[in-house]
Amino acid sequence: MAKDKTLYTCSECGASSPRWLGKCPGCGAWNTLVETVAETPGAGKNRLSGAQYAGLAPAQQVVPLSAIEASEVARTATGLAELDRVLGGGIVEGGVVLIGGDPGIGKSTLLLQALDALQHLGLPVLYVTGEESGAQVALRARRLGLAASQVQVLAEIQLEKILATVDAVQPAVCVIDSIQTIYSDQLASAPGSVAQVRECAAHLTRLAKASGIAIVFVGHVTKEGAIAGPRVLEHMVDTVLYFEGDTHSSFRLVRAIKNRFGAVNEIGVFAMTEQGLKGVTNPSAIFLSQHSEPVPGSCVLVTLEGTRPLLVEIQALVDGGGVSPRRLSVGLDRDRLAMLLAVLHRHAGVACADQDVFVNAVGGVRISEPAADLAVLLAITSSLRAKPLPKGFIAFGEVGLAGEVRPAPRGQERLKEAAKLGFTVAVVPKANAPKKPIAGLTIHAVERVEQAMDAVRGLA
Repeated sequence: MAKDKTLYTCSECGASSPRWLGKCPGCGAWNTLVETVAETPGAGKNRLSGAQYAGLAPAQQVVPLSAIEASEVARTATGLAELDRVLGGGIVEGGVVLIGGDPGIGKSTLLLQALDALQHLGLPVLYVTGEESGAQVALRARRLGLAASQVQVLAEIQLEKILATVDAVQPAVCVIDSIQTIYSDQLASAPGSVAQVRECAAHLTRLAKASGIAIVFVGHVTKEGAIAGPRVLEHMVDTVLYFEGDTHSSFRLVRAIKNRFGAVNEIGVFAMTEQGLKGVTNPSAIFLSQHSEPVPGSCVLVTLEGTRPLLVEIQALVDGGGVSPRRLSVGLDRDRLAMLLAVLHRHAGVACADQDVFVNAVGGVRISEPAADLAVLLAITSSLRAKPLPKGFIAFGEVGLAGEVRPAPRGQERLKEAAKLGFTVAVVPKANAPKKPIAGLTIHAVERVEQAMDAVRGLA
């Protein structure tokens, strides 16, 4: 079998060169040439490992959209309820999932548990490890109490051998741990390079679509937290999951940022135990501190993660600053904090210009939705005045630059979740006030920031 020629293609203009150059001959950009494979005529069909890969994508006829029959996607539950929630209900036949996270966060542990649960259902599964030996995987399985597991393990990093094994075993689900360790003989670059990651992921994705095998990639992350390798890797797959959490804490969050078969921004909450990762049925308990009595600077927020309302404690500390007061937020947008402090001064008359302001979301959760604005402002005001908010108090709502309090999506579900957990007082946007009273919950609907401050003073 003739080996395809290697070309270097500019990622900016598409110009090609038979050898690597520092400067693109087409557009003149520096360091943009990336190794690619130039297929020889007639060799593209069977250059992987034989004629069994020929015709993976047969030609399709052009038909009107209305003539295409749409059907529900069949799913297979993994047996881990929190993982199924993030995936949208389970593994999809022929779906490709990419999961990334910091080293040691629990990616391999979670997937090994999921594969063991799937093989107990009678599904053939394959675990391809490129970073560990089979003995190391077996040791982990014993630590997790999976010594008798029948999960098939392959320790291999060459793409062509992996494809041949998958074709022979025909698993229903295959895990590649990790995609950055796999290399193809068609490229001369080292494993983990942009060209190798893109080429290997493309071949495995085509295999998944053609054969109906669900494939899960484990991806390394950079020091900034993004998945290493080309960004096209995230575009290529159907679902992208990120493992979040502090390695010094026992709690982990799995967040979906892309899902062609389910909701995005859904999260699953796990606790790391001696028997592996266990799903947390009441995640709100993680993000609420256990104060015997209300303390200044603490306000409980009802946030929304995917389809799940979560109660998170927002803590603020306002202390005397120096010439250059500091603004620090953990789990919240720092730029938005500066904006909220300006709104608080202009429209509510609460000045923090000469104070250090620190804001923290308890439990290591990251909150990106603007509905946290009102809770942040109330926590800052509580800390500045050294007066705690009432016991059983919650708040949510977006705050605009004009001082208005805007509604948050799915406010009814947030309020019902708070009432279910025993909270009794809520300050919310007027547009989120329910038409029917919620048992056990007193609701104060406000339209502006100053009204929210007055409502809290009236509760003190």
